[in-house]
Amino acid sequence: MTKHAASFVADDVVAAPAQAGRHFPAFPPPKGLDCKKHAAVHMDLAAAGVVKGASWMESMKASSPRPAADADHGDWMAKHPSALAELENLLAAANGKQIVMFLDYDGTLSPIVEDPELAIMSEEMRDAVRRIAEHFPTAIVSGRCRDKVFEFVRLDELYYAGSHGMDIRGPTVQANDEEAVHYQAGSEFLPLIDEVYRTLTSKMAPIPGALVENNKFCLSVHFRCVQEEEWESLNKEVRSVLKEYPDLKLTHGRKVLEIRPSIKWDKGKALEFLLKSLGYMGRNDVFPIYIGDDRTDEDAFKVLRNMGQGIGILVSKFPKETAASYSLREPAEVKEFLLKLVKHSKGDVATKMI
Repeated sequence: MTKHAASFVADDVVAAPAQAGRHFPAFPPPKGLDCKKHAAVHMDLAAAGVVKGASWMESMKASSPRPAADADHGDWMAKHPSALAELENLLAAANGKQIVMFLDYDGTLSPIVEDPELAIMSEEMRDAVRRIAEHFPTAIVSGRCRDKVFEFVRLDELYYAGSHGMDIRGPTVQANDEEAVHYQAGSEFLPLIDEVYRTLTSKMAPIPGALVENNKFCLSVHFRCVQEEEWESLNKEVRSVLKEYPDLKLTHGRKVLEIRPSIKWDKGKALEFLLKSLGYMGRNDVFPIYIGDDRTDEDAFKVLRNMGQGIGILVSKFPKETAASYSLREPAEVKEFLLKLVKHSKGDVATKMI
C-alpha cells in the first residue's frame, strides 16, 4: 500500500501526497466508446436531512419507502438510471482516470436484516470486494463501529471508516512498514456516548423490538422490529434523553435513529479525508465511486456532486430523494457491478480473473 501521512487543522484536512509504493493503474479507455456522450445526472436535493415541514412519522416512513406507481418509478429511473445498464457510459467517464471505491456496508454489501448482528456478507460478495481492492483503492464507510464492520468484512487490505466516518484506519497490512492512515473525530465524546448508551438501553427495554447499538463514536436505536404504533413513543423517549445532552445530535436512517456528536463530520467528510490522505484530492484524473443505500450516505453523494467528479450510486428498489446520479436495486447488483468493473480494469488480464 502507498505510504500516507495525514493530520487535521481546524475543520480542514491536511494530507501529504501519496508516496511511492503500491500503484493502482488508471482505468483503461474502453473500446469503441465516445467519452463526450457521457452525461451524469445530478439532482439538487437536500436529501440527507428531514424534509422541511414533514412530521417525524412521515420522515420515518419516507426512509423506508413503499413501492411506487409504475409511472413514478419510470420517472425516477430516468433520473437515476441503473449503473449496470449505464456501465459503458460509466467506463467512458472513467477513461484514463484513477478509480477510488467507497462502499457502505449494511444494505449495500449485506442485506438489511431484523437483527443487525446477523448482517453477514456472503463469501461471493467478500470475493468481489477483494478483487475490486486489487485494482482500486477501496474503503468501507459505515455507521457501524470500525471494529464491528471489520469483523463482518475481514479484508486487511481495505480502508475502514466506522461510526459514520468518525473512526478511520487504513490497511492493517502495510508494505515496507509504511504508516497506516489513522484518524478519529470526536474522541472527547466517547465517555458521553457510553453514558447515553446505558440510559437509552434502560429506556428502550419496555418497548418490544427496540435495540440500542453502541457504535463507539455514535449510537443507533433500531426500531425495525418495533410495531409502527410504538414509533412515536420510542421517538419521544429518545428525544427526552437527548434533551440532557446538547452536545449530541439526532438523525435517522432506514428504521434507525442515530445519535452522534454535534461536530462537522459525516461520511462526506470521511470521503474527503481519504481522498486527501491518498493524494487524490484536487486532481482531475481521479474518479471516486460511492455506493450506499441510506440517508447518511447522502452526505458523500453531495460531496461528489459538488466536486463535479465521480459518481454516487444509491442502492434502492424504490424511488426516494437522493443526490446520487445512478442506482442499483440490491446488494446482488452491487456485487455484479463490482465484478464487471474488475473485468474491465485490465482488459484480458482482469477477464481471466473472473
